[in-house]
Amino acid sequence: MACNLPNQRQRSMSTSGEALYEILGLHKGASNEEIKKTYRKLALKHHPDKNPGDPAAAEKFKDINNAHSILTDTSKRNIYDKYGSLGLYVAEQFGEENVNTYFMLSSWWAKPKSSMPEDVYVSPEDLEEQINTDLEKDDSRVEKPKLSDMNLVIPNPVDQTSLKSLKVLPH
Repeated sequence: MACNLPNQRQRSMSTSGEALYEILGLHKGASNEEIKKTYRKLALKHHPDKNPGDPAAAEKFKDINNAHSILTDTSKRNIYDKYGSLGLYVAEQFGEENVNTYFMLSSWWAKPKSSMPEDVYVSPEDLEEQINTDLEKDDSRVEKPKLSDMNLVIPNPVDQTSLKSLKVLPH
């Protein structure tokens, strides 16, 4: 989504989940205590009251507050660590409980057949195995979707036009 406001900078979505840690000068996976300590130090340094008339300091202060608010919220931090800022955007649009489902349905095996190469066929058994494997890998605290709750439509591998061209041979 492009922003047409001239004074507002555009931000891009990432899936790496590292930019907020970089704002605070921390490594991904920093403890809550490290985040809190670094936040206080940077917030004091860049606070608008300590830097009157410095718009860069005010902007940096906003970024520091945003990073702190996300990284200290356990649910948002889990989403950010796993899916980056794109995950946070999805959580904002569809709810935190639907983030895993969104990304699961965005993966290669859930795409419509037209977006896959023509010679690829995924059997229902392989699809179910892939879904279960992906669900087992998901160790975040966000609620996991159950396969039984999903309405998956698996296309029939036999095209109806090819059936008409089959000839039955006598025994």
